This record gives sequence, C-alpha cells and structure tokens, in this order.
Amino acid sequence: MIPSTLAAPAPGWTTETDVVVIGSGIAGLVAALRCRPRGRVLLVTKALLDAGSTRWAQGGIAAALAPDDTPDEHLADTLTAGVGICVEDAVRALVTEGPDAVRGLIELGAAFDRAGSGGIALTREGGHHRRRIAHAGGDATGAEISRALLAALKDSGVEVIEHALVLDLLKDASGRAAGITLHVMGEGQPGGVGAVRARAVVLATGGLGQVFSATTNPEVSTGDGVALALRAGAAVTDLEFVQFHPTVLWLGADAAGQQPLISEAVRGEGAHLVDHAGERFMVGRHDLAELAPRDVVTKGITNRMRETGASHMLLDGRHFGAAMWEHRFPTILAACRHHGIDPVTEPIPIVPASHYASGGVRTDLYGRTSVPGLYACGEVACTGVHGANRLASNSLLEGLVFANRIATALQDDLDDASWTDLPADERQNGRLLDPGLRGEIQRIMTSHVGVLRGAEGLATAARELSELPASREGQAPGVAAWEVTNLHTVASAIVAAARLREETRGSHWREDFPDRVDESWRGHLVTRLTGNALTTTYERWEGSRA
Repeated sequence: MIPSTLAAPAPGWTTETDVVVIGSGIAGLVAALRCRPRGRVLLVTKALLDAGSTRWAQGGIAAALAPDDTPDEHLADTLTAGVGICVEDAVRALVTEGPDAVRGLIELGAAFDRAGSGGIALTREGGHHRRRIAHAGGDATGAEISRALLAALKDSGVEVIEHALVLDLLKDASGRAAGITLHVMGEGQPGGVGAVRARAVVLATGGLGQVFSATTNPEVSTGDGVALALRAGAAVTDLEFVQFHPTVLWLGADAAGQQPLISEAVRGEGAHLVDHAGERFMVGRHDLAELAPRDVVTKGITNRMRETGASHMLLDGRHFGAAMWEHRFPTILAACRHHGIDPVTEPIPIVPASHYASGGVRTDLYGRTSVPGLYACGEVACTGVHGANRLASNSLLEGLVFANRIATALQDDLDDASWTDLPADERQNGRLLDPGLRGEIQRIMTSHVGVLRGAEGLATAARELSELPASREGQAPGVAAWEVTNLHTVASAIVAAARLREETRGSHWREDFPDRVDESWRGHLVTRLTGNALTTTYERWEGSRA
C-alpha cells in the first residue's frame, strides 16, 4: 500500500508567500531568483543551502558556446543519447536558450575557466561531438555555480528556511496547489510541522539516488519531490530510466552510500577505460569508444566485468602527468588520494553506480505539472529533455533553462491564482514505514533493479517492497520514517515502470528483452497514485501537456 498522505501532526504554525520553492540546487536557486520580481518568494531546503547535488557536479554545463558549434548539433547529440523518446520541442528549448542562460550565470558572478584566448574553456564528454562543456575550478563546476547563486540570493529579498523536510502538498477545494506542509529542524526558525500557504509551488528537490545502496547522490536525495507529487495526484513519467554513471570510484564490494564520482570529463580529456589486462574494451563497441553515451559505456563496463569475472574495471589517465591532474582535476585527484589511489601513477578502479533520474514529475515546456499551481524543474522533473538516457552535462543546463521558463510562466499564471480557504487537514491519517527499513529498500533495489534487470528479479522486488512492514505501534512520526516512506513510494514506482517496459532502451536494460522495440515502446510510461495503489500506463506523450 502506498500512502496518499504522510502521517504527521497537524501544522502548528502557518506562513504565507506568493511562491514557495522547494530545493536549493541550481534549479531551485534560479527559480527563486527569477520568480522574485513576480512577488514574495520563500525558498525551503532540506539541509543547508549548499548541501544538494549541484555542488557535487564536476564535469560542467553543456551549451553551444563555441564558434564552430550550434544548437542544432547539441540537439542532435541530445536526441541520439535519449534513444528515440526525447520530447524534441523540450530539447530545442534547452539547446536554443542554453547559451544565453549560461551567460546569465556569468552575469550573476559565476567564474568559468578560461582558455588562452580569454574565452570560456570548453571540454568534451560522452555523447558530444563537439567541445561544449563549460567548467569551473577544473572539476568544481557545481561548487562555483552554487557559490555564485547563493551570493546573488543574499540581497534578493528571497526568504529562506533551512533544515526543512517538505511533507505534502496543500490543495484548495478546486484541486489547485495552495502550499505545502513541512517539518523544520533548524534553530532560530519556526520548529516542528508547519504549513506554507502559497499561490504557486515549485518543486526543485533533486534526485532519488538513495533508493540504491551505491550512488553518487548525497544523503538528502531520497526522492521527496516525486513522492510528494504522486501523493498529490500528479503524473510521474519515465521512472524506469535511472542512469548509472559508468565511472564511480570503486571502494570495495561492501561499499554503500554516496560514492566519489570520476567525471566524464576525465575521459573527455583522453583517459582510457581498460580491463585488468590493460585492453581498451570500449574500442570497437561504439564509434566514440570511451566517449559513447553513458548507457553504452555502463553496459560495456558491466559486460566486461561479467566476461572476466572482475569486480571492477580501470580508468587509466597516467599519461596526463601530475601537472594536468593537479590543474584540471584537483577535486578528483584529492578524492582518489584520500582513498589510497594516485591517478598520476596508477589506474583508477571504477564501477557504475546510480547517478541520475532521467524521469520524474511530468511537466509541460514551462514546468507546469498535471496539478494546477504545482511546477517542477531540475532532476525532480521530467520535461522530456533526457528521454531514455541523459546526455552528459545537460542536467545543470536543464535546471537552469526550465527554472527560467517557470518564472516566465508565473508572470501570467499568478494572476489566475487567488487565495482560497483550505480543506480540513487529514495528514495524520497517512501511513509510515519503519524507519529502520532504509537499508532493506536499498538492498532490494540494488539486487533486482540495478544496471541489469529481468522479469523474475523485478517481480521479487515488487513482492519484497510490498511486504515491508509499517512503522511500529506507538512510534511517533519523524524525519527518518518520512524519508523511508518516500524512498519506498519512489522505489515501488520505479519497479512498476521497469516491469511494464519489456524492451531494452537507454539506461533501462532488460536481460529478458534485450532489443529496442520502437513499434511498441517508443513512448512514455506514466505513473499515478490512485487511492493507495500505483497505476502505470503507456502513453505517446509529445510534451504538449503535463
């Protein structure tokens, strides 16, 4: 059973704003800044303002900034990576508006690395046929973007509540989003469960990688936004397409939690994937070899591990030399050395790990979801840009471009959103899972719904998830139980979609259905929560509606 609300005390306090933005990565920060001229804005974030996934982004942000590059070429690479199910209008908006959006970050103070000519230094990553990845601090792009946006936030007039876990969407009698309930844990702020009344709600809560044992995602990435949207009745799309990053530092067979990422830019600069005999196994598997789209490289690594019985593969960048490692990849170099690996003198042990959700809350081209007044951008959203497999470094760009588009939409939408009375609160009637089950959910998903999937394993995952017990009698609601309940909701939705899609496409790899089948599956799986049950249907969605 999937809860339609989270069990929580009735709100003990209430505040009002015009727009409430949930999340403080690039999508949330840009949305808050761009929406501020439309009225009052409250930014709510789960931990500290800089604790989300954006600051961990290493490689960069993709945009056709070079004189020899064009948005059409960026479009073509994105559509190829998405394996036939990108929404082309959404991709065209991304690549056309992307260059000016990146220049807007520079105007806000983001300092990208510069080439010898003084222009923005650009590198290349998997799936790109041009050097179009702008980066900062060598491999600290996300940290620099986050720094610049947080600096801009200080004098913007945007109000902020940190250490606040969003619980559920508030809706008025007509079904329109009218605010949120949340639990605040920080000092010097209203504490406990409260409510924010708002004329628009923007979800920018990031990813769901913590449903797996090993992930590049931070601890806060528990799928809260997708779970909230499902409980609110919103359509969620393409959840089966969870991207596993090909090159994550291997820390041993028993490693769990957030794992250090080895950016695709390392391969973009010429590092080679090799097996333990030193053979470059991606050569001949794809015309771009190590720079093939991520799903292709992940499958290549996984296949080579199965063929050789090895627990991991190797990424060899020894030919870079110490100076290049220290200048271009200082963050990765430090992380590797922290774990006893020196990339200057030895290959880096790597494995694929859960990295990015290409699916999420379904939106139109301006971030509107199927629930009026509820918007979504960034990793929590499914704009249709990524299709079955996100192209490298399109994630920061998507958050940036579609946050701008939400602000544009709200210029008119807020005029239609009036204050109304809210129905009586019924959140205390929800269901929670035992907070100790987080590890069990991760075990189920990692064992049966990882890189390789099949009917038997997916059926086992569905059964085991459904059998997990509710919270113990007398146990009070709390953050741990709310997070585990969100993880369970999202995990169940991923499994439902993965069971239904009987083909292999992009980052969804079915061993029992190894072929791509366009005549049956060139569309989208849409999941909704009806009552306490998930329903997943196949739709030919072209992005004209949410």
